[in-house]
Amino acid sequence: MNRLRWQPLTTFILSLIGLGVSTYLTIVHFDTHVGLSCPAGGGIVNCEKVTTSAQSYLFGIPVATLGLAFFVPMAVLCLPVAWHSTVRAVHWVRLALSASGVVMIIHLISAELLTIKAICLWCTSVHVITFILFVIIATSAPIVLARDHGEYEDGSDDEDGSDDEDGSDELEYATDAGDE
Repeated sequence: MNRLRWQPLTTFILSLIGLGVSTYLTIVHFDTHVGLSCPAGGGIVNCEKVTTSAQSYLFGIPVATLGLAFFVPMAVLCLPVAWHSTVRAVHWVRLALSASGVVMIIHLISAELLTIKAICLWCTSVHVITFILFVIIATSAPIVLARDHGEYEDGSDDEDGSDDEDGSDELEYATDAGDE
């Protein structure tokens, strides 16, 4: 059976990094005394152009704040204890949230490249983190969901790869009192 080894800790650390970057971008958005540490020249890399554009809002909400709204629950759902939860909804919500994050970054990358015609390095770091989170979570989902359902990839019902409670693969046959 495949086991989760590095995925829980890796996704938790990535979520914390994403939360940190989103926090920084949110602070820069709302506090005019904090400068954005990124090139603001006329080239393709222009964080200020991206973070102050009309596309830096979605439904009137700053995209940086939406990043916080994504990474706070993602950090909780990526805690190692959440990865080992027997509640299937935890794993489905983590998968759905990571998929929605990818949909959002596709929209944001499109806006940066096609409409704004500039990219933000801070935003790109969030995009990369979100994509990596999705890949790890999506590729781990079959393992986690099978484990939580009592089935494993090798077709057994037990974690050790056997079908018996005692760890053996011996078949037990029911016998009728009249059969010998």
